Formats: sequence, structure tokens, C-alpha cells
Amino acid sequence: MFVPRLRLKRKRSYLILSISFPEGHSRRMRRLLFLNGIKAFEAAARTGSFAAAGGELNVSPAAVSRMVHLLEERLGVALFERKANRLAPTPAGRAYQSGLTPIFDALASLTAQVTTPASLRVLTIGVGPTFAMRWLIPRLADFRKEEPDIDVRITTGGAAAPFADDWSCGIKLGDGAWPGFAAEPLFAADLLPVCTPRLASPLKRPGDLRGSSLLRVAHSPDDWPRWLKAAGVARVGARGPEFQFYGQAQQAAVDGLGIAMGIRPYIDDDLAAGRLVTPFELSVPKGMRWYLVYRGFQTGQRDFAAFRRWIMQAAAAPSVRASRTPGSRL
Repeated sequence: MFVPRLRLKRKRSYLILSISFPEGHSRRMRRLLFLNGIKAFEAAARTGSFAAAGGELNVSPAAVSRMVHLLEERLGVALFERKANRLAPTPAGRAYQSGLTPIFDALASLTAQVTTPASLRVLTIGVGPTFAMRWLIPRLADFRKEEPDIDVRITTGGAAAPFADDWSCGIKLGDGAWPGFAAEPLFAADLLPVCTPRLASPLKRPGDLRGSSLLRVAHSPDDWPRWLKAAGVARVGARGPEFQFYGQAQQAAVDGLGIAMGIRPYIDDDLAAGRLVTPFELSVPKGMRWYLVYRGFQTGQRDFAAFRRWIMQAAAAPSVRASRTPGSRL
């Protein structure tokens, strides 16, 4: 057994504790870190300002600035470029923050696991309202049969909604690039017109859409022009009622208000039930896909792992074959 010798080194206005071990007893020791300064820096880099970081940490902006300055002194590296009305991370600061944020997220998740009663298993899924209503919720009973002890909580937000801290995972439409997150593809977001059988019966070719009520979605104004261009139809404008969400436009189509531009997988159940049909065979890629989005450390969480396994299998299942009107073309 040995007794380490301690010696105090004075550096500026604070003390650093140095521990030396006798020869033959060298070991790697975790370096003591200035955790308050690291927390302050990570919050400031993530939020973009000392004021926002102070609000998050319940301290003043001046206190955040002071802690970041002390951290920079201890590291010997500048983490921010301080400019008028702007806080810009240096390359070293960006690299440091990109590594720190997942660590703090993992620490928060681990803490939640330790402090949550073992009998309480919660899975929070962030998803847009139309995806939740048109695809996820109708299939959740299957997941509950497999995992009856997991308390599934659905929180809705649009495609642009930020990934909330309490989400176990999210389902988002995009290109798969969400910095700091893992993203696994679920579905292709293909576009094709849908309507009731009654409205579809006179439609033999895409040109017959002239004069029809074409239902539009406000946040996706390019859907109809994209499909019409692929169909080779000129001088047909998308004129008809406009809705905020795909789900609203799709319900309007079910009610016979017009022809909606359907998007997979929202339309699958209505097609299978015969509430909607596709007057034309042409399906056009939207240029994006649906992804399961999550923080990398979640793969070690058993409840998320169970949901991930289930939804990947459900997404891989064959989609329903679209019902078409006899005589439809293209």
C-alpha cells in the first residue's frame, strides 16, 4: 500500500490539486474538470447567447460569461469569438460543443432511468399530427400487444419542430441530415392523386384534371406542380381549397370535396378500405423520406430498442395496392 504525496500549486486566483504516485504505481487518472464552466459553455454554444444560457442555467448572463472565460483560461483555447451583438464559436468551440451536447443528453437520460421507478416504462415519440393519426396510432395496438408494459406517449409537432429533450425518438420527413442525431429511413414519400370513386370515374387521363377541384396543402405548394410535370400535363393549375395539413386535405378528399395529392404512407389505410382510389397509376417521389430520428445513446435503452425493432418491421411490410378506377391510365 502506498500513500500519495500531495502538493498544492497556486495558479492565478484558484488552486489546482496535483496528486503524484510513487514510481511503480503510475496509473491513468481522470482529469478533474471545471464542470460549471463546461455546462455554461455548452449551453451558450447551443443557444447562441450568454443570456439564453443564463436563463437555462438560472444564473445571470455575466456569470455565464465569467465561467466560460475561466474555462478558456484552463483549457488554453479560445472557444468563442466575441463580436458586437454576436457570439460565434471558434472551430475548437464548435468541435467541443458537438461532443459535449450528446454527453449531457446521455447523462440526463441516465439520470432519468436511475430516478424513474422500475415499474414505470415510458416511451415518448415526437411526430407530426397527420403521421400520428393516419399511420402510427392505428398500428400502436400491435406494438402494445408485443410490449404491454411500455407506456407510449405521443407528442405532436410539425416537421420543423425541434427535437425536444424528453423525446425518446421522433419521426420526421426530410433528407436524413439532422446533425447530432441518428436517422434511419422508414418510407419513401411518394406522391399520387387520390379521390373518391365517384370523382375518379370521369378521369381517364391526367389532362382530364383541368377544371377539377385540386386540394392543396399550404406548406407543400410544389406537390401538384411536381406530379403534373411528371405526368406531362401543361397548363393545368392547382386550383381549389387550401389546407394546413395533409390530413385535412385527405379528409376533404374522402368527403368528396375534390382531388388531393396523397402522400405515402398517409393514404394507405384509406386506399385499403376503398374510401379513396387513385385515378392514375403514376407515383412521383417527393424527394424526401420518412425517418426514425433519435440520439445515438438511445440504442442502449431497452424500451426504445423494442419500439425501433417494431417500427422498422412495420415500415418494411408491403403497402396496400392502390385501388384504381377501371379505365384509368398513366
